Amino acid sequence: MATFISLVSLTQHGEEEIKQSTERAQGFAEMAARLGASVKDVYWTLGGYDGVVIFDAPDDETATALLLSLGSKGNVRTKTLRAFNSDEITSILNSLP
Repeated sequence: MATFISLVSLTQHGEEEIKQSTERAQGFAEMAARLGASVKDVYWTLGGYDGVVIFDAPDDETATALLLSLGSKGNVRTKTLRAFNSDEITSILNSLP
């Protein structure tokens, strides 16, 4: 499974409905499971982003479908990064010419 880190920004609608944010996070985890992905952690943060979601998905297409579904609800915008653990990056580095 591939790991993804999403930086989350609330929309105005998301800010107006902030009290439901933990329920929405649970719904996101359930949606991820239905798609064959899994949420590892969700954090609410201070600073440049309102939250961080770390999740695993079997492929980029599944991660994209999950994030498009999340964004379509109108509560958040995301910026997502593909993350590599030590074993994965070692394999990539070993394949360099």
